[in-house]
Amino acid sequence: MPKAKRILIIEDMKEYSPKFLLSGLRKQIKGYVRLGHDVHVFNYGDAFWHVAPVMSKLMKRRWCKQYVDDLLAKVIGSYGPDIVHLSFANFIDGSTVDRIRQTVPNAFLLSIDGDPWPELQANRVEIASKLDFVFATNNGKWLDVYRKAGVPCAFLPNPCDPDINYRYDVEGRWKTDILFTGKTKLNKRYPTDPMRHELISRLAGMDNATLYGCFGRPRIDGMDYLYAISGARIALSINLANDVSMCHSDRLTHYLACGTFVLAKRVPDADLLFKDGVHLRYFDTIDEFFELADWHLAHEEERAGIAECGMRHIHAEFNGQKLAKYILDVVDHGSYEAPWWPCR
Repeated sequence: MPKAKRILIIEDMKEYSPKFLLSGLRKQIKGYVRLGHDVHVFNYGDAFWHVAPVMSKLMKRRWCKQYVDDLLAKVIGSYGPDIVHLSFANFIDGSTVDRIRQTVPNAFLLSIDGDPWPELQANRVEIASKLDFVFATNNGKWLDVYRKAGVPCAFLPNPCDPDINYRYDVEGRWKTDILFTGKTKLNKRYPTDPMRHELISRLAGMDNATLYGCFGRPRIDGMDYLYAISGARIALSINLANDVSMCHSDRLTHYLACGTFVLAKRVPDADLLFKDGVHLRYFDTIDEFFELADWHLAHEEERAGIAECGMRHIHAEFNGQKLAKYILDVVDHGSYEAPWWPCR
């Protein structure tokens, strides 16, 4: 039997937020454990309250950072991890990575970046340049930022959790023809595809569409989020940017894994992940979205068949255990191979 690895996760876990169910890292932790490895989580955000509760409350957190890194080094020294899975949490910077290296020089340091425009994120590229490997949920211009910085990197899709991501039998209040959950855009830093705002605006005026988190409508979290997806006949997936290879937000993963028929804005190389007409349907224009929506609402058998196929596919190929295995293949062999990715 292969030796079990000790894996330290450094993350701001948001344990007290309903958003914890959506955490991709939570899914990967389950994957590591099911593969027979030991996992310990260091909650970087929560550690500020542990080392300096008054300072964390009343003063700038950066003044407490040294104490948190001291505590992190102590935990690392006690645990002796083989792998340090480091997130890009607030206040983690290059000096934090240096401290980890000093404490466990032989550990493999990695991170996963699920955010757009890494060059606009504080300390992101600096931290990545000090790691052994970075995975990102795209294989386009955002991953190229790391490639150009000389960082070993590869695409890795968002994971799903078949334990809780599946189609629920829900009450009538959750049922709708078309669903979208999320914002129309983030902020001025991010040049959002104008199609996103226009399309969601049109949906907002339709009686048979339900939206959460935009146009003054409340957010939805926790199990209610999964129930809302389960109650929808069609779910819309459209990114902030739709010109980045294999880039889909985790919203698409949630929708597919909960067994809802998805209409997704096509991105480059999208068919390497999900086949058009088999697992979902892609659209290129707003008019095409509404044409496909109308057709599939009128053809229930075809709509339900694609939704079922998409759910089975993502449960089988994108679950946390399978993606954790790909990560460990990179740690052990420097590469991984998947249906969508020969990483060399």
